[in-house]
Amino acid sequence: MEQLLNHLRSLGFTEIESKIIVDLAQHGPAGGYEVAKRLGASRSNVYAAMQRLERQGALQREDGEPVRYKTLKPEELTRMISGRVEASLAYVEKSLPRQSGNAEPFVSIQGDKDVFEHVIRQLSQAEYEIVVDVWREEAALLREELEAAENRGVRVLWACDGPDHSLARTLAWTGWNGIEERKQGGRKFSFVIDRHWCMLGMRGGEMDTEAVVSSHPVMAELLLHHFSQEMVLYELEQDMGEQLEDTYGLYFSRIQSKYITLEEEVKEADDKEKVV
Repeated sequence: MEQLLNHLRSLGFTEIESKIIVDLAQHGPAGGYEVAKRLGASRSNVYAAMQRLERQGALQREDGEPVRYKTLKPEELTRMISGRVEASLAYVEKSLPRQSGNAEPFVSIQGDKDVFEHVIRQLSQAEYEIVVDVWREEAALLREELEAAENRGVRVLWACDGPDHSLARTLAWTGWNGIEERKQGGRKFSFVIDRHWCMLGMRGGEMDTEAVVSSHPVMAELLLHHFSQEMVLYELEQDMGEQLEDTYGLYFSRIQSKYITLEEEVKEADDKEKVV
């Protein structure tokens, strides 16, 4: 019985209203005096509750005097409650003020511990794909979590940079001169999970570990495009390295100079070529 009363209360009926509904379902039509006596409740409270229930459609008043009430059949009562709840839900959905966009589209996380705890939690929740663009130092720290994801059927795509210059020539950013200076500035890492959740950050060198987390679709698109271009360029370099270098210069400086490289940096890159 108590469980039934709990469910009625959870559907919006008060304590006394719930007890009245159950009492009338058990004993049949009755007046307020009879119900109050059985429940051991104040007659004024019972009369007021029965009038409220009648207005809500949960009780029906019988003809004649004294006033007597009867409850609905169980299926009629649940149908009435369902309609009332659905109407309230529809009104709330329509009327509740909406924020314009995501309140916090980008969240900053600082510190090794917090950053790695955050990404490990997301890796464990990945459903179908993880795109990883990291240096070997960070890859080693997350190897177990990434292997666990693969073992449960998640597709894991890797791009790893490191001291062997595996991707450094293809992806050199002209703001840093060579891999040693990049190490001083920190190591970039990024993750895209299920083409939705993203993390982009730096770790190591003279910088504190810091990352930006977002589920903004533009962030996912940019990181996925960068990853795919990165891997395409890398494979092209493996197949046509000397030819590409002859055509575009070391670090592809001749083509990069059209977009992001200063003239003095182009000259410096060309001087390196001559030394080599």
